[in-house]
Amino acid sequence: MKFKLTLLLLLSALTFSYGQDNRAFKAGEKLIFSAAYNMSGILTDVAEVRMETSEMNTSSSKLLHLKCTATTYSSFDSYFKIRDLYESYVNPRTITPYLYNREINEGGYYKFVKYKYNHKTNRVNSVIKKKTKNTASGFWDKKENVKINGGTKDIVATIYKIRTLDIKKAPIGASDSFTVLFDNKQTKFRFKLLAKETINTALGKKECYKLAISTSGTDVLKGSNSNLLWLTADENKIPVFAKFKIAVGSGELKIKSATGLKN
Repeated sequence: MKFKLTLLLLLSALTFSYGQDNRAFKAGEKLIFSAAYNMSGILTDVAEVRMETSEMNTSSSKLLHLKCTATTYSSFDSYFKIRDLYESYVNPRTITPYLYNREINEGGYYKFVKYKYNHKTNRVNSVIKKKTKNTASGFWDKKENVKINGGTKDIVATIYKIRTLDIKKAPIGASDSFTVLFDNKQTKFRFKLLAKETINTALGKKECYKLAISTSGTDVLKGSNSNLLWLTADENKIPVFAKFKIAVGSGELKIKSATGLKN
């Protein structure tokens, strides 16, 4: 039950309007979700997922800190304790990432990933550290300089990038692909815009863009039209609901609250 896979479900991109600047979110936004997992045929809320933004000033620029966390509820910690962190530091206008961190702590498994981007050379300096219960010698470290394609982003930057795009210009049935750097591999994801659909959420009734998401060259996501994402069809484009099917099961992600919205 890896919540990094859950976060992958949120990823999508529409290449129709990649030049559009960010008008969807600002520093101070906080989105809170409940994550449910199919346990013995019953969907059970097992964790909370948070997506938060904040401003960060450096000596040369102002960045936007995008932070995503996944934490099991205390009643499930004895079963499978999860404390996961994903964060990306990006240009607040273009959502171009400069630094990415991922820290996974799941039931005795620990993994840390750090990316430093060089967009002039399309290279990423990567550091990966791992440790498991069976690692007698301690941490296993790996450093690598990874070549990426122009436009390739990490998971977190991609999650937020979709919200800056002008989806309303895309016709129903349109599809496209995008690339995410994950564990030093560029993974191709494909989306299809299925419909505009009004659903009930904790934020009230919301008209949404309904997207189907799939992958090629990996078995992270399973099934045809089994991985679905609903984004509000407004200027905020909030991810309010997701259904996912992965190798180890299926589940849902539902929004609980949204504060600090830009629009």
